[in-house]
Amino acid sequence: MGRVDGKVAIVTGGALGIGRATAMLLAKEGARVAVTDVLDQEGQEVVKEHGGAAARYWHLDVSNEGQVKTVFSEIVATFGRIDILVNNAGISGVNRPTHEVTEAEWDRVMAVNVKGVFFCTKHAVPTMMKTGGGSIINLSSIYGLISAADVPPYHASKGAVRLMSKTDALLYAKHHIRVNSVHPGFIWTPMVENYLRAQGDLEAGRHAIAKLQPLGHIGEPDDVAYGILYLASDESKFVTGSELVIDGGYTAQ
Repeated sequence: MGRVDGKVAIVTGGALGIGRATAMLLAKEGARVAVTDVLDQEGQEVVKEHGGAAARYWHLDVSNEGQVKTVFSEIVATFGRIDILVNNAGISGVNRPTHEVTEAEWDRVMAVNVKGVFFCTKHAVPTMMKTGGGSIINLSSIYGLISAADVPPYHASKGAVRLMSKTDALLYAKHHIRVNSVHPGFIWTPMVENYLRAQGDLEAGRHAIAKLQPLGHIGEPDDVAYGILYLASDESKFVTGSELVIDGGYTAQ
């Protein structure tokens, strides 16, 4: 208990999956948490489940800079500061070859996965500068490190997040703002579940993917949330510009 006592955290895409697990864990470890998402009912349930004044929900479309600016201002007015930003909101987009992807489909993934990270970072950094620093954790993917023959917009977006993290780590180190990327592998989240369901038999797909992992199973959201907690806490005070890979050994093969 208490690894992020007294800190204020924003978790985007905090209603489901990794975001939900992260919001719950940060609150459990002492942070006041702003849970943001476009899924209002699910987001409110996260706050209700936490059961305390230490968590609040805001509706936020991270691809809309006006919303980001307004919501972040409201969070600062409510909690007084921003110490931790977890840029988790993301979508998978269409699973078609590059030459079959439309401009609108490409732009939608980039708007959420890349511009969302940009907007949220842009509007968190000035507050962090005023209060003496902070930690920004950007959710990339194993597909920001390697690739596969599917979902081209998603893979491109996660590669962008990886390099954005390194650039901002260098830009803001003098302000004591650390920026790192997290690279989950196959984690049992609604995104992965929906992807497998679209391919056919859900359980058969889960079994097949589990066999691809050196550890022999798919990860759980908490596996990633604990990595994020480390990067959010002062335990990682000398860690910036790094890539935390949480993938059951998949990319080591």
